[in-house]
Amino acid sequence: MRNYWKFLFFFGLQLLTVSGYAQQIHVNSLHYATTSKQSSMIFDVGASPVHRVFVMNNPSRLVIDIKNSRLEHALSQPSETHPLFARVRTGTKNDTDLRIVVDLKTPITSEKFSLSSNNRDEHHLIIDLLSKSSAKFEDKVITEPVYSKFSVSKVARKPVGPKKTVINNATEHKSINDIVIAIDAGHGGEDVGARGPAGTEEKKVTFAIARKLEALINAQPGMKAIMVRKGDYYLGLRNRMQIARTANADLFISIHADAFQDVSIKGASVYTLSTRGASSEAALWLAKGENASDLVGGVSLNDKEDVLASVLLDLSQTATQEASLKVAGYILKSFENVCELHKQSVQKADFMVLKSPDIPSILVETAFISNPSEEQILLSNRYQSEMANAIFKGVRNYFRQSAPVDSRVAAL
Repeated sequence: MRNYWKFLFFFGLQLLTVSGYAQQIHVNSLHYATTSKQSSMIFDVGASPVHRVFVMNNPSRLVIDIKNSRLEHALSQPSETHPLFARVRTGTKNDTDLRIVVDLKTPITSEKFSLSSNNRDEHHLIIDLLSKSSAKFEDKVITEPVYSKFSVSKVARKPVGPKKTVINNATEHKSINDIVIAIDAGHGGEDVGARGPAGTEEKKVTFAIARKLEALINAQPGMKAIMVRKGDYYLGLRNRMQIARTANADLFISIHADAFQDVSIKGASVYTLSTRGASSEAALWLAKGENASDLVGGVSLNDKEDVLASVLLDLSQTATQEASLKVAGYILKSFENVCELHKQSVQKADFMVLKSPDIPSILVETAFISNPSEEQILLSNRYQSEMANAIFKGVRNYFRQSAPVDSRVAAL
């Protein structure tokens, strides 16, 4: 357990405080302190905040989430000569939390840096990045005044010049990414899927709807669709997951047409992964250390205790499941005026294709192909378009509320 807490402290995968949660926290200003071995960010806050700090790659950035907080003033930007920080951006997460993203000039790895945060008093939140290498930062300056009560090495102070203009997320689009949505048309090739009473093959219906959804997503500014299956060929379930992960997808949507022995059953459904399914998959991912290392920010799990590895993967998978459930709810709601629903709530099942621990994933059953009347509507171009549009509407509504802070959608 000692190694577990030490690891979380240094690498910032889940750095949380326990006080000040009930009241809204005011974030007033940001100051920087830089020495030959350390870069610090000092936030002036109204009260001690619940927060977490973690690192993301491609591109390299430091993310600070502050619970139940709001920004009072635009945060100051780092010096152009700062050895590590490029710029600071802010956004809102879950309508109540403040997300601060720091674009980095150098990738942060556990081998080169230690990361920590602390509240030395209730009015300051300090994020420290300490270099472990012998190489020293070239910029030995304090770019902003630092409170005297904090211990900071004596270094040359940079002359104060004109204030740098704060970058506005709404107009600045450099290093901003499209939201990538992986669309998985179920089955394919020799795997035709279910067959309707009239012989309709599920693989053809799902591909037609997937193509229509692809066009809608690609027409939306800030979004990009990736077709997991681009033609009529067989693709293994794990290969589908890997294609989405290789594309750095923000969402995985698998499209199917349900079948049941009772041909009177009808209606569309939206599924996320069941807890039982997620747990068994976690054990499988952990057995393959080379894959599990990708799921927790690139930090290798091979040298960590089994309990620690399990906890880190669980953190990633829990957040993924929460996002999956939320986007599934938006899509289900958008179905209300398009089709009959088989169930009025999001369903959970142990579908293999939904088991990627780091990508929110949902499965849409567009109708029961085993029902004669629904088989016919699945063949209709109109229904295929309506279904694709309903899925797209749900996805768009979800990302309007929960867009990644570095995405073009969040900047619009």
